[in-house]
Amino acid sequence: MTIKTIALLLSALAVTGCGTISSVVQEDTVAGNDLKKRQTYCDSISRIYSGVGYDFCILHAPDLPIKSWKGRPSAPLVLIDLAVSGVTDTLVLPYTVYQQVKHGNIEIYQAQTSDQ
Repeated sequence: MTIKTIALLLSALAVTGCGTISSVVQEDTVAGNDLKKRQTYCDSISRIYSGVGYDFCILHAPDLPIKSWKGRPSAPLVLIDLAVSGVTDTLVLPYTVYQQVKHGNIEIYQAQTSDQ
């Protein structure tokens, strides 16, 4: 790997945040509130491969975490994080399967609009 490639990968992780860390290491409310704040269209994500699910929710949000990086769209950065999350989700699979059975999905509470 070249230094440029490594720098890009580290930048991608720093900018988008690793989906696995956001959904496995942090409390459920932190991940749920973050996805709610981003106004994703997700209602919940499975704990199994939750980092990948988290990244897909971000990709499906109206606005990506950043509009651009050096004049380029930020979607490629989220896609890089998606690949990294897939690898790390596989490594923590025994833990996340147990958590899925014990606690179920990570809920993302969407703001309810009320007609008055």
